[in-house]
Formats: sequence, structure tokens, C-alpha cells
Amino acid sequence: MNAVIQLKLLNKVEELCKQRNVRITPQRLEVLRLIIAQKTNAISAYDLLKLLRKSEPQAKPPTIYRVLDFLIEQGLVHKVESTNSFMLCKYFYDPSHTYAVFICDKCGQVTEKSADNIKNILQNMAKQACFAMSHNVVEAHGFCPQCN
Repeated sequence: MNAVIQLKLLNKVEELCKQRNVRITPQRLEVLRLIIAQKTNAISAYDLLKLLRKSEPQAKPPTIYRVLDFLIEQGLVHKVESTNSFMLCKYFYDPSHTYAVFICDKCGQVTEKSADNIKNILQNMAKQACFAMSHNVVEAHGFCPQCN
């Protein structure tokens, strides 16, 4: 993603955080910028920590996890459960959206797609099972168009 698009995206995030009355610190913005800059769209917490230490040498694992918790809580970032990595949410302006993540097993590319129809199916299945669903994660592994 080029620098102009990154800057516009970060400005939107700052605006959104002001509307929500939550504090987006320079450190939180930097971690988000590092996530946005990933070529595969996802990065592990420890790889983020290594990158963050270039600008903040004192950063420790709890630092990165606190920032990631905030970014996830605000719906700005998703955790990719099966790879234990983190990616920018393409739909961060709608924190209640349902999404599916497609992970290329060859190159590691991660793609997010809206999946509201899947949410309805899961809610119906949960209702039939008398299950109170708090959240859902839909991930699929396979090959992206370049690797297929």
C-alpha cells in the first residue's frame, strides 16, 4: 500500500477514534501503520514487536499485546486465529460486520471478505443448538490466484 493511501487510512482511523471518544496514541498509530504496510496483509505479534523496536527500542511483548487488544477492541484489526497473526480490518467503520478470512497456504497472503450471509447461517445454527453466540471466526485455507 502506498504512503498516500496509508496516510488517508490512518487519518480516517484518528477521526473514527475521536468520534468514539477513545485515545489513539502515537504508539497505537505506529503499530497500525506497521500492520497496514504488510505485503501479505497479516503479521505476527513478535514480528510487529521487532518492527516497533526500530522506533521504540524499549518496547516489550506486553506493549504490543496491549496495543493489539485496543486495535481489536475498536474493530480496526482482526486476529487471524489459525496463523496467530493480525491484519487490518477492511470494514473498520462497521465494527459489527461479519467477515471471512482467506489464507493462502503457499505465499501467506490473507484476504478479508464481508460475510453477512454466513452470520445469518451461524445464528440460525446456534439458535437450533440453544447456543448463545458471542462472536464468530470464519477462516479458510487454500491458494490465492497467484499461487493456484
